[in-house]
Amino acid sequence: MPLHERDEPKFYAAAQRGVKVVVTREQAWQWVCEWVSNEHLRKHLLAVEAAMRHYARIYGEDEEMWGLAGLLHDIDYERHPEATEHPRVGAQFLRQSGVPEEVVEAILGHANWTGVARNSLMAKALYACDELTGLLVATALVMPNKKLSEVRVDSVLRKMKDKSFARKIDRQAIIDGANELGVPLEEHIANVLTAMQGIAEQLGL
Repeated sequence: MPLHERDEPKFYAAAQRGVKVVVTREQAWQWVCEWVSNEHLRKHLLAVEAAMRHYARIYGEDEEMWGLAGLLHDIDYERHPEATEHPRVGAQFLRQSGVPEEVVEAILGHANWTGVARNSLMAKALYACDELTGLLVATALVMPNKKLSEVRVDSVLRKMKDKSFARKIDRQAIIDGANELGVPLEEHIANVLTAMQGIAEQLGL
């Protein structure tokens, strides 16, 4: 079942002007569809959401809240890719729409140039997962059958060392993210790979 088609919608509550605002995961997906037309970017958001949900389960945190951060972290990137605007424009929209401040702060913190500190575990996990999902997709695409099921941690580590492979992916961000999260790099890769393999069909991999 696609991630956006759940039998029982989960809710995210935030106080806004003294009124309790509720945002469903379905609503969050509608925002993605409104803001993002690029299929690759949508799949990236789904991949990071899956990784965040996986880490939330590991740490015993709120899976729905963490998933929301992953799903919405790049919602404004297609319209506002410039560092002067992304992810601030998206964060402003989400805050005004009733998304919890902890989620908004994590989204702001995933971009180093905002200067927003990653103080929460959620924020650290989001930063750690973001670039790594891209590297895992790139690695899967050079496998014989282009499947995530074929990807192994050691092959990902080799690709990380190959600077000519997927050049746009920030290797240092992956390393720094794992360090901030306090998880060994190999374990971190394995965790995110497992999460993405769980939604491989949706990712087309």
